[in-house]
Amino acid sequence: MDNQEIGKNIVQLRKEHGLSQRELAERAGITHSAISSIENAKVSPSVSSLQKIVNVFSLSLSEFFTFEKPASDEVKVVVTPDELVEMGSESVSMKLVTNGSKEQVIGFLIEEYAPHGTTGAAEIKHEGEEIGTILEGEITLEYKDQSYVLKQGESYVIDTTQPHKFTNHTDKACRMISAHTPTTF
Repeated sequence: MDNQEIGKNIVQLRKEHGLSQRELAERAGITHSAISSIENAKVSPSVSSLQKIVNVFSLSLSEFFTFEKPASDEVKVVVTPDELVEMGSESVSMKLVTNGSKEQVIGFLIEEYAPHGTTGAAEIKHEGEEIGTILEGEITLEYKDQSYVLKQGESYVIDTTQPHKFTNHTDKACRMISAHTPTTF
């Protein structure tokens, strides 16, 4: 999903819920100018900013990125690369493998952090538990007021109700996979 689609979907949700840009900004805890810039596709929202926005509408990120996709009665066994749902930003690619439906009990992401890419200035919190493994490069995980530098082959397990964020402080891309349950991310 590109910035224009993200902005269009936020406008649609905001109007469906009878909110002004200022009301949405206040409820999400971000500036009015940020909401305006995101809705008008002038900026790519960070993962943390986008999560704050969709939380106002009681949606997870996966629900936001899949809410226009028609439900299918067919259970997918194989998901091709072109069927993955991009949920990230300019500096962080997060490709959702599961469809995020309420029937699914686990979500799976393929993530790539550009050099110096981050999930955002603010830490993220969401219901559940998350595990992940670094496939290539290294990433810094900020969790419970501590920083952990994870290198290729290392894994993490966190309670995602606690504030956390990921940042690639290196000049090389970092690739990782992660799973979260329930599918609230």
